[in-house]
Amino acid sequence: MMVLGIYGSPRPGGNSDILLDRALAGAAEAGAALDRIYARDLRISGCLECGGCDETGVCVIPDEMAEIYPRLEQAEVVVLAAPMFFYGVPAQLKALVDRAQALWSGRRLVKSPDQWKTHDHGRGFLIGVGATKGKTMFDGAKMMAKYFFDALDKSYTGGLFYAQVEKKGSIRDHPQALGEAYELGRRAVSGG
Repeated sequence: MMVLGIYGSPRPGGNSDILLDRALAGAAEAGAALDRIYARDLRISGCLECGGCDETGVCVIPDEMAEIYPRLEQAEVVVLAAPMFFYGVPAQLKALVDRAQALWSGRRLVKSPDQWKTHDHGRGFLIGVGATKGKTMFDGAKMMAKYFFDALDKSYTGGLFYAQVEKKGSIRDHPQALGEAYELGRRAVSGG
């Protein structure tokens, strides 16, 4: 099984990176092969809403996203991890997510509207970390993840969310969170 981790933070080695590393360690321990994408390192534009993918399911923008699409499709499990910026994900990750429009267009070309409600290509999870304690801090990111995974023909299976964690590396002071991330990776592979 291939598990793809998508690092959404612009800050290397931050709290969401640490949690995703733990989740991927759990997945590897459970026997998965791993792939990693760092949104901060990609040279991609946002979706231009040009309609170029409407008839083919293939994005017409010539950039590094062309190398990302097959990895998104081949992974049986995708785990997104990101800090919350103004109650949403950072721009680097959002650009990647928005470019999944081409995959949604492709999905619409091969599935009937009744089949859009089924997900045949795996599962997706979200790990979110935020500095504040706002009750709705993760709501926007959860909705974004649900529809991103829908575009990938994967079911959104939930995730882990930690508030009041801001200082770089301070998630290490939360061993329960690190353990939960590890277990999320193991469960993602076992299906539990």
